[in-house]
Amino acid sequence: MLHSRIEGQGKPLLILHGFLGMSDNWKSFGALYAAEGFQVHMLDLRNHGKSFHSDAFSYEIMTQDILEYCQANNLEKVSIIGHSMGGKVAMLFATKYPEMVDKLIVADIGPKYYAPHHQDILAGLNAVDFSAKPDRTAVEETLYPYIPDFGTRQFLMKSLFWKEPGQLAFRFNLPVFNAEIEIIGTALPEGAVFEKPTLFLRGGNSNYILDADVPEIKKHFPNFELATIPNVGHWLHAENPKLFFEETARFLK
Repeated sequence: MLHSRIEGQGKPLLILHGFLGMSDNWKSFGALYAAEGFQVHMLDLRNHGKSFHSDAFSYEIMTQDILEYCQANNLEKVSIIGHSMGGKVAMLFATKYPEMVDKLIVADIGPKYYAPHHQDILAGLNAVDFSAKPDRTAVEETLYPYIPDFGTRQFLMKSLFWKEPGQLAFRFNLPVFNAEIEIIGTALPEGAVFEKPTLFLRGGNSNYILDADVPEIKKHFPNFELATIPNVGHWLHAENPKLFFEETARFLK
């Protein structure tokens, strides 16, 4: 069963993090949505956060995990917010189980295929030698040449934990990501359609959702709206949390 943080009472709202993220990234949002009358389920997807590790890793199987989570928690109808990889999971879940989804919010990802583009990040993560028992500072120094962007490094450092005294490790399943990185960019299957209200939210400085992608989005999600948060990149919820919350809360209400 997937690990989750649950906050509040009311209509169920699932939040699905992106690649290399975890439910902790959404803690502050959980409290905000709970205050709006939602029971917020912030999930750790398989091979991420405190959820189980598995060699099986695909959007189909992550969608099955969400179904099993909903069944175990008696969630018959949910709204979903998914960022990046989590948005891909959310899209597939909504098109496979439309009767279970009320509203769908997809943050800065489209249904199209994306070529692998995490090579520098994976190279940096693989360069960390945990057998040398580095501390957090040493881990960040190793990551720096591969990942000069401070925000991205801090995001990745959040997945560090003390496996045992003196021994750090990453919570995510790096060996499986190395082997299966192609999977992250998989397109939504041809013919997958969700006809209920869907909000695509993109960062104004991000190139993940282009104007040219709109016809493809409309094919899969005919009842969609597209909103742009200006002056932010792919981590739009972290860069402008206030506007991200306002846009999503408006849509959910």
